[in-house]
Amino acid sequence: MALTLYVDTARWRAHQQSVIQQFPGIIPVCKGNGYGFGHERLAEEVTRMGADTLAVGTTYEAARIKDWFSGDLLVLTPFRLGEEPVPLPDRAIRSVSSVEGVRGLVGARVVIEVMSSMKRHGISEEDLPKLHAAIEDVRLEGFAIHLPLDHADGSSGVDEVAAWMERLRAAHLPLHTMFVSHLKAEELAQLQQQFPHTRFRARIGTRLWLGDHDATHYRGAVLDVTPVAKGDRFGYRQQKATGDGYLVVVAGGTSHGVGLEAPKALHGMMPRAKGVARAGLATMNRNLSPFVWAGKQRWFAEPPHMQVSILFVPSDAPAPQVGDELVAHLRHTTTQFDRVVDH
Repeated sequence: MALTLYVDTARWRAHQQSVIQQFPGIIPVCKGNGYGFGHERLAEEVTRMGADTLAVGTTYEAARIKDWFSGDLLVLTPFRLGEEPVPLPDRAIRSVSSVEGVRGLVGARVVIEVMSSMKRHGISEEDLPKLHAAIEDVRLEGFAIHLPLDHADGSSGVDEVAAWMERLRAAHLPLHTMFVSHLKAEELAQLQQQFPHTRFRARIGTRLWLGDHDATHYRGAVLDVTPVAKGDRFGYRQQKATGDGYLVVVAGGTSHGVGLEAPKALHGMMPRAKGVARAGLATMNRNLSPFVWAGKQRWFAEPPHMQVSILFVPSDAPAPQVGDELVAHLRHTTTQFDRVVDH
């Protein structure tokens, strides 16, 4: 009995191909938990699609994935002086976001990140003159820019990349390759036309692996079903059942990522009102689970356990049977499955 990730493999790969066709020279990204699929699986998919480079989040991820992928490995987290050394093959490419970082990687293959409106990390325009001497001691693979998802000032990703291209050109720095993130296909084509002598390479993860929501889904197996009457005590904290119904034990707990939720940026009154309502219900120990039964998302009977969750299904709904599987609306990037089934 397991929390299972079901993959409609043909549909999933067809979506991958559609993204690859839109972004020539794409660099697939495999970081974190491998977007819910795991590093090994995504390394196999990248090899299948024939990509020459795979981007990973950290040096530790690069060290793990190097035996599954034989091409270049682009590490997205910037190098920092004094970081713990991790043995990596020569095909590893390090991102760098400071002049000091470039100087600390003598002989290495590097991509230099410039500071975007994200303001996360990157070389500033004032530091560009200092790069001339520093890049002589490294193998420069190109420059990179990581863009925000939204441009609140009305500008576009194209505007921001083009502005940096002009700054780099004015500083007489090499412009043979620019690595970009969060651009639309038409924006990438526009930049390629505007700067024909530069190769633009899009680093894409979420859109590539998770862009077709209907190609994958999670299901948790029902392990036990226990009838309860209103007022019956149950669970670790011996809470009282709020009505007649069933306690349904389903595969999927905190070790799988069930119950974990990343903070969200809320825009508009309706999303904020829903957020306030959810917070109010949580103070009354009412938390909606990701599991669906009989067409409705069901409430947690109590906080999820390590490997299972206990749900409350009221008596006006049909009782699940042991062995049934409940669809689970889970975030791929925070979920660990027990098994994957291709179909």
